[in-house]
Amino acid sequence: MKMVLAGSSHWHAEMHLDAAHSCGTEIAGIWDEDAEHARAFATRHQLPFIADFAEILSSPPDVVLLMGHPSTVPARARVVIEAGIPLILEKPAASSTGALAGLRDLARQHQAFVSVPLPNRFGPAVTAFERLRQQGRAGAVAHCQFRLVNGPPQRYAADGVAWVVDPAIGGGGALRNLGIHGVNAALGLATGGLGLKAVSIENRIHRASVEDHALLVLEDAAGALFVVEAGYTFASMRPGGDFEWRIVSENATLIDYGDRAICATLDDGAIVDLPIELPATRYRLCMSDTLDRLARKAPPAISIDDYVAAMSLIDAAYEKAGR
Repeated sequence: MKMVLAGSSHWHAEMHLDAAHSCGTEIAGIWDEDAEHARAFATRHQLPFIADFAEILSSPPDVVLLMGHPSTVPARARVVIEAGIPLILEKPAASSTGALAGLRDLARQHQAFVSVPLPNRFGPAVTAFERLRQQGRAGAVAHCQFRLVNGPPQRYAADGVAWVVDPAIGGGGALRNLGIHGVNAALGLATGGLGLKAVSIENRIHRASVEDHALLVLEDAAGALFVVEAGYTFASMRPGGDFEWRIVSENATLIDYGDRAICATLDDGAIVDLPIELPATRYRLCMSDTLDRLARKAPPAISIDDYVAAMSLIDAAYEKAGR
């Protein structure tokens, strides 16, 4: 399978390249709005350089992985969808939910394959819980917690993408950028719709133009509770931060700390360690699943519809918090 990586200056580009290589995918080219960045990236990894985005369309690959500035990604995504090329669409793909909804509608119109990489959906706790559900051993979800707190917002300036913490471009702060992983996880586990029970969105440390900490309490139609916490308040610039994915149901408790994970089950009295998959390398699992689904002509695990649903819930949270 041939892939073009379009958007080498995105801070996840190296992770996606690693994921593609782990799947044995051929990289047909590297492109970026900053041609010199793309050229240097391609040279560093001994890959073909694409100077003009139109080249991607004239010799289409099997899939385009598109990422970049939210002001320009929607138009490029539209062109890829209209050309009938399967798309992996990295976030943030637009500055507003409205712009993203327009892409969703276009994807529906063209019955396009548009996958959104949210790799924590492939972490050990989530996948182990899905196995229990398939075995009929999980029971009803009771409560879940999804925490992703990284280092200060200056990390994005250091990566050359300071616009991430510009609310006019990124569409928000820690909740929009990091919390979307937890919101998506909650939507994936919820029964029926999710309602907002409580919201706290504040600048607790950095006093920047976007929030550095957010906490959402959500409840689904069956009464299960979901807590989503996101922040830029971890006291380190190192990758990883403070991470915890916790799923509690009638028969199981699963906890993923990023570098270790456990599963306890009531019916057999077992507490077992789950296989470790670091958050940074979960992109490999996400990529493998995406390419497998594409090859089977199956819909993506996380679609642009799911992305819009998470963005809409975050919009509601911002509105409830008066931001």
